[in-house]
Amino acid sequence: MLIDLVHGFGAIMTFQNIAAIFVGVIFGTGLGALPGLTATMGIALVIPLTYTLSPITAFSMLLGAYKGGTYGGSIPAILINTPGTPAAAATFLDGFPMAQKGEAGRAMAMALWASIIGDIFGTLALIFCSVWISQFALKFGPTEYASLIIFSLTIVASVSGESLLKGIIMAAVGFLIAMVGLDPMMGTLRLTFSSIYLTNGFNLIVVMIGMFAVSEILMQASNIGSGENISYIPSAKARISWTDLKESFGTIIRGSIIGVIIGAIPGLGATPAAYMSYAEAKRTSKHPETFGKGEIKGVAATESANNATCSATMIPLLTLGVPGNVTAAVLLGGLMIHGLIPGPALFREHADVIYAIFAGLFVSGVVLFIVGTQAIKVFSLMTKIPQPILFPITLILCCVGTYGVNSSFFDVGVMGVFGLLGYFLRRHNFPLPPLLIAFILEPIGERAIRQTLSLSDGNLSIFFTRPISLFFLILAVIGILITKKYHVIDEE
Repeated sequence: MLIDLVHGFGAIMTFQNIAAIFVGVIFGTGLGALPGLTATMGIALVIPLTYTLSPITAFSMLLGAYKGGTYGGSIPAILINTPGTPAAAATFLDGFPMAQKGEAGRAMAMALWASIIGDIFGTLALIFCSVWISQFALKFGPTEYASLIIFSLTIVASVSGESLLKGIIMAAVGFLIAMVGLDPMMGTLRLTFSSIYLTNGFNLIVVMIGMFAVSEILMQASNIGSGENISYIPSAKARISWTDLKESFGTIIRGSIIGVIIGAIPGLGATPAAYMSYAEAKRTSKHPETFGKGEIKGVAATESANNATCSATMIPLLTLGVPGNVTAAVLLGGLMIHGLIPGPALFREHADVIYAIFAGLFVSGVVLFIVGTQAIKVFSLMTKIPQPILFPITLILCCVGTYGVNSSFFDVGVMGVFGLLGYFLRRHNFPLPPLLIAFILEPIGERAIRQTLSLSDGNLSIFFTRPISLFFLILAVIGILITKKYHVIDEE
């Protein structure tokens, strides 16, 4: 294996391949930094450019766009409270408060380092543990998915702020919003009010942009002249110290492990991994009260996890031919265009290409560091732009990004509605992250729970007789007990 990997590095280290990685990373980072334009969209746009390239060069460019887009989403999350991609949906929790304190450069630097370390960890897992992890992922059926989602809902307590009751209310609202559209089992319409535009429900990116970016703009606009608007302090430092990295290293490794496990399970992806990593970082912290107020370990936890999923997503894709999410499905298309059919035979028939791809994953991490370092210097200048100029520009970018999701003006209107809703909720001190978490987890959880109950004829004992399912339920109980230590439900 090591000899094959050395040969892979020899194949990838050509001018054409390195240039392709640079192009992919730069394009992906720039696209990820624009709200609404995701890494998946970046890969889809790059694929036509790879038709005439060799498989190694083509996939090098695609992987560069994937990794650049995943990291790029953290930039607007930190600077303007708007996750550029779903993978960065948890980064704003501490990234934006750091920007408000004049530490935007420090936050983006930690996001970059955590992304690279998480990415390397995920790549090592892909190379050396892919067979074992794939076998573990294959054991996940509807019952295991359902129990995992139940455990994941304990994250709500970690992001509910001072009032768990309000956090639970917001999670319930998130579930309700996620139920709009087609029933996942029966195919019937729910809560669409006879509108054809709501047939497919609400898009995650549209909801995120409205809830966080537009509501932030409205909050700032409403505070003009009152002396309460939050001013950005120009970023004084666009780097992190070795002390920051040393103190956050354990958090980064834990986030990377979570990212690899969650990323390898088809159907989950980077967003749940980021939130789970954030929740575990807060639970294990000696000072959990600092999270949500500009804690650098919060940024490290989320960015290490979501980037570790990049390589982990390729584990079931390459070994089993199973795309774990939409991005992996697009990558699958890129492979098949060049005559590479994922599965066990791929490692026998095209071992040279596979190990060159593995080497390309390492090289793209180095390129991401180079590109990301320069991007931090450029984007840090945004903190010096006066708010009366910055926020109108941000609103325009939000409208463009939202329209670009489905080329629909209806989505732009939905963004505005969620912006008003988010503004109202924030004015009354309701936390928004629980709503987003519930919105993300509801489709997966509802489908899994209903499939499980259908298989067991409504017998709930199935959740306790399957080892993996029981394990996650025990973790959920432990999470609830820890929650009781820090929260009182009837605080209000």
